[in-house]
Amino acid sequence: QDGLKQCLAEFRQQLAWVERLDVTLGPVADPVSQNASTSDAVDPENDFQREMSFYRQAQAAVLEALPRLRKLQVPTRRPDDYFAEMAKSDQQMQKIRQKLKSKQEAMERSEKAKQLRAMRKYGKKVQVEVLQRRQKEKKNMLNAVKKYQKGLSDKLDFLDEEQTSSQGNKKGNASQRTKKGPNAKRRYKNQKFGFGGKKKGSKWNTKESFNDVSSFQSKVAHNKGPGKGGRGGKGGKKALNKRPGKRARQKMKSRAR
Repeated sequence: QDGLKQCLAEFRQQLAWVERLDVTLGPVADPVSQNASTSDAVDPENDFQREMSFYRQAQAAVLEALPRLRKLQVPTRRPDDYFAEMAKSDQQMQKIRQKLKSKQEAMERSEKAKQLRAMRKYGKKVQVEVLQRRQKEKKNMLNAVKKYQKGLSDKLDFLDEEQTSSQGNKKGNASQRTKKGPNAKRRYKNQKFGFGGKKKGSKWNTKESFNDVSSFQSKVAHNKGPGKGGRGGKGGKKALNKRPGKRARQKMKSRAR
C-alpha cells in the first residue's frame, strides 16, 4: 500500500481544470419526481433505467462544464467552415456510391418490367374481350338468319342495326372532315385558281359519254368539213402537196398520151 501511494504521488500532476476537463457528478434531478436518482434505485438488469442513468449523469456534467468553459472563454461550438476528415477514404465512398447506384438502376429496371407485364396482360385481356364480343355478335346474327330461313321469324332487325351503325360511322367521319376544313393557304389558292378537279383519266370514255351521240357530225367525221382536209382548212395544203399514189400516176400518164 505504501508503494502504491508513492507511485500515485509520482505521476499525479497538479494541472489546471482547463487542461484536465474532468467532471465528477451524480445524475441530474429527474424533472418528473424532482429528486436526484441514486445508484441504488437503478436496476442494472433494466436496460431502459440503466441507459437513462447514463443520460442523466452526462446531462449533469454538461450543465456543470459549459458555464465554466464559457467563463474561461473556451469555444464550445463548431465553426461553420469546420473541416473534419472522414473515417472512410474517397475510394471506399466511391465504391459505395456505385453500388447504391447499380442497386437503384436494378430496382428501376424491375419496376419497368413489372409495368410492361401489367400492360401486356391488360392488352391481352382487352383483345380477348373484343374477340369474345365479336364471336357473340356473329353467333347471334347466324341464329337470327337461321330462324328467318326456317320461317320462325319474319324480322331482319340485325341488318337494320348494321346499316344504322355503318351510317352513323360514315356521318361521324364526314362531320369530322367538315369540321376540320382546309387551311387559310388552301382557301386562298382555291379562290384564286379554282378547285381544280380530277386530272388523271379525265378524258376517258364512260358509259354515258359512249351512249351520248348528240354532238356527232357526219361531215366532220368524214373529213368533209372546212377544218378537215378541205382547201380552206388546216389539212388543205397537206392534201395538195401530198404525192399521188402509183395508180393515180399511171392514169395521169395514160391520159397524157
